[in-house]
Amino acid sequence: MGQDLRELFKEERGRQHRMKPGHEARFASRLEANMRSGKRKPYTAFLIAASVLLLIGLSTYTYFSPGNDLPAGSAVVDTPPVETSNNRLSLGTLSPDLNKIEQYYVTNINLQLSDLEISPDNKAMVDGYMERLAALNEEYGKLNEELNAVGPNDQTINALINNLQLRLQLLLKLKDKLDTLKTTDNETQSSLTI
Repeated sequence: MGQDLRELFKEERGRQHRMKPGHEARFASRLEANMRSGKRKPYTAFLIAASVLLLIGLSTYTYFSPGNDLPAGSAVVDTPPVETSNNRLSLGTLSPDLNKIEQYYVTNINLQLSDLEISPDNKAMVDGYMERLAALNEEYGKLNEELNAVGPNDQTINALINNLQLRLQLLLKLKDKLDTLKTTDNETQSSLTI
């Protein structure tokens, strides 16, 4: 146990290790044989097949994605178009953050509109809400005109964002009322069948 490690290393360095005769030639011939055979690893074919399937799946998903078709009876909010000329301003052209805010609200408004289930029973209520949305949309256009006339200021920017928030809240309220109406109709139907 009490061996000095320095002595062991000196002894090991003193020994000369030699390869067996012909070792290098055997190694070179085996290397050449493996290179010529061109063997592929067995899982390479599976990797190629998986990547082809992935590409087919992604292209099929993008081709058939439900982004362009809206269900029947749905509506889309018409926000005033953003003009690209240098002298026209909108909420989205002021800064990237405001553009994200505007896109968030417009996307959610359009999503809520596309999820509405309009039936003859609730058409009058939906039409009333749509009139309010149209008025808010018109107000949004006037605020955009004010933004271009006066220039960007906190009041106009806050009014534009509040307008978008009001539209989204109005749609959420409509959706809640439609759900309540649907639940009430279902309860009435179930009590009549009992």
